[in-house]
Parts: sequence; structure tokens; C-alpha cells
Amino acid sequence: MKTPGIDLLDLDRFQRLGHHEMFTKLRAEEPVAWHDLPEGQGFWNLTKHADVVAVNRDADTYSSEVGGTAIYTHGESPRMEGQLDQRGVLMLWMDAPKHTRYRLLVNKGFTPRMIGLLEQYLLHRSRLIVDNIIERGSCDFVEDLASELPLQAIAEIMGVPQEDRRLLFEWSNKMIGMDDPEYASDDGAMASFELYQYVNELAKLRRSDPRDDIVTKLINAEIAGDKLTEFEFDTFMLLLTVAGNETTRNTTSWGMWALMQHPEQYAALRADPDGLIDHAVEEMLRWASPVYHFRRTALADDVIRGVPIAKGDKVVMWHISANRDEDVFADPFRFDITRWPNEHIAFGGGGPHFCLGANLARMELKLIFREILERIPDMRVVDEPKILRSNFIGGVKHMPVAFTAGARREPVPA
Repeated sequence: MKTPGIDLLDLDRFQRLGHHEMFTKLRAEEPVAWHDLPEGQGFWNLTKHADVVAVNRDADTYSSEVGGTAIYTHGESPRMEGQLDQRGVLMLWMDAPKHTRYRLLVNKGFTPRMIGLLEQYLLHRSRLIVDNIIERGSCDFVEDLASELPLQAIAEIMGVPQEDRRLLFEWSNKMIGMDDPEYASDDGAMASFELYQYVNELAKLRRSDPRDDIVTKLINAEIAGDKLTEFEFDTFMLLLTVAGNETTRNTTSWGMWALMQHPEQYAALRADPDGLIDHAVEEMLRWASPVYHFRRTALADDVIRGVPIAKGDKVVMWHISANRDEDVFADPFRFDITRWPNEHIAFGGGGPHFCLGANLARMELKLIFREILERIPDMRVVDEPKILRSNFIGGVKHMPVAFTAGARREPVPA
């Protein structure tokens, strides 16, 4: 790189949260920066909000399908060995018109009616989740609180029995944690195959026993005689498992961490949840930016901020940097639950790949935080959070917390 002291492949630095210093320097000195890749073709890095939004929205020039959305192209690195090539099959790794068709099909599982029906169910589940820890006075916030509502929501949407939801948790951890010693294993690549086997069995059950869940809708969804293939169905269920679980879990964890680090904002939100919860959730999303980056491939020559981008070049959009852009956010390193407008791009910068589950994620965040705010006034960190070793997912693995023990809302089941 031209800018000294910058290594965006240094996962240990990301785990120490040292990436913010690198991105601040890049935004100021080299907002379109080249980075060598020892095992393959290097890549351009976009760190300014306007550039990330522009490339997100320009699907004609920047492809998700040609090279995929990861820094490494399939087959370029040993880390890709044993993994199926999902370009053109996984919805994240598609361009129009294939992506347009696919999105129309899967939208049938995310209608306002489906989300509305889910809200009452998740309201009840959020109360039970807090019930399960409130008498103890302490817990691992990530495993006991933050992970549970997204897991239970995804299990309900997919039609997965709640007793199997921890399987989804374990599979997604292995799939996104390949560079973290806690989650990495010799059979890490097997997690996706195990998930495929599981959802295929689920699809067989739903063909004989249809229900009001996304599996039933997807296996029957049809547009002009077009249906999802088995592999397309499998990859969407994989995407749903990871995206619907990891992102909301980590936003919840980062959001609670920020509130505990800013007790005056914790108190203000408790005092006026109705007035502040919407803005607070948007600030948590900006603060967390749970997916740090996505990559595109240039389909034609282009110029960004005077820097020539050649056809075939990799272009990496750093959402975590764009959400701290000084040109868009006043005092961007201040956590401020009253910040408005809040033009964060935690769900993507618009365009065809804007997050399908954005409204579901917002609903889950509001439900769990309302429950915590009402019932736990004094949550505090008792040990440093354990951060995922990754430059892709902004993950919190563990966060021990303590609080004044309280009473359950619901009686203990017999």
C-alpha cells in the first residue's frame, strides 16, 4: 500500500479494534487505496461514504457475481479449498437478471404479513429470554441474550424446531469464524454441507406437511413457471442462517456495550424508550456496522476520485469506515442515540443488494432492547468482551455482564 502502517489483512489488528485508526488515516490521505494480496490479485479499497454508496448502487459497472463478494476469489487461496463455488447461486453473489428473479422469489417469505405475524411471537420470546437470566444477576450477554432472539426468529421463519436452533448457531459460527481459533476447526468447511443436508430434510418434510414458514413458501414459490433449484434453495437457507443470525446478534452486543460505556445514554433511553428507541437502534446499527465490507469486480474501466479502476479490478467497500466518515457524521466516534438524520449504511448503501431482512432486524433490536431497558436498569461489563478475529464480520463472541437480579414475568414451565 502507498499509505504506511496500513494492513487490512491483519486480522489481529481488527480483533484489537485497531482498524478504526487505519480507516481514519485512509479517509484523510488515500480514500481510494490499493492493497496487495500475497496469494492473489490485489484490490482497491473504498473508505468514504459517498464512494461506497455509489458502487453499491452501480450494479451495471460493479459485479457481485463475476468474482463474488469476498476479498479472495474462489480458488485463489488455500482458505477456499473444499468450499463450493457459489458465484451465481448465492443471492449475495448474483447480478441481474438472475438476482432480480431470485429476489422476487424469496421476497414471498418476507411479506409485511409474515413480519407482522412474527412480531407478536417475538415479543413473547423476548420476555422469556430475559426471564431466563434475570434471576441470576449475571450472564454472557452474547450467548444468553444477544444470540437468542435472532436465533429463535430465524428458526421460526425457517420452520426449524426451536430445540434445533443451537445447531444454526454452531454452523454459522464455524462458517464465519474460520480465522478465529475458538471457532476454526479442520472440518470447518463441513458446516455448510451439514446445513445443506439439514434444510434438504426440512424441505422433504414440508412437501408432505406444508406449514406457514419460509421453507414451504420457497419450495412452492413460482414466477412465470420458474422455481428455485435445490442448490439455490440450499444456498438461500445458508444465507438466511448466517445473515439472520450473526448480524443482529452482533448489533445487539455492540449496542449494549455502547450503552454500558455511556451510562448517561443508557439512562436517557430507559427514561424515554418510546421517544428514543428508533433513533437509538439506527445509531447502534451505525456503531456496529456488523458486516465490515463487501467486494465487487469492475466490469468496465472507471474512475473514482481521480483514481483509474481497470476492468477486472477488485473493489472492496468498507462499510465500517463509511459509517465513521467525518463528511457525513458529525463527531463520528461519539455514540449518540439522538443522532438524526443517521445515514448509516449498515444494511448496504442501497441498490439491488440492500439487506432483505432490514425491517426484521430493526424489529428484533427494538423488542429485545425494550425488554432489557424496562427490566435491567444497571447492566455492566465485568470483563473485556471477546472480539471475533475477522476483517469481514464485526463479531462479539462473549461479553460477561452483571446486574441487579430481578423477577421473572412468566412462571417457570412445569
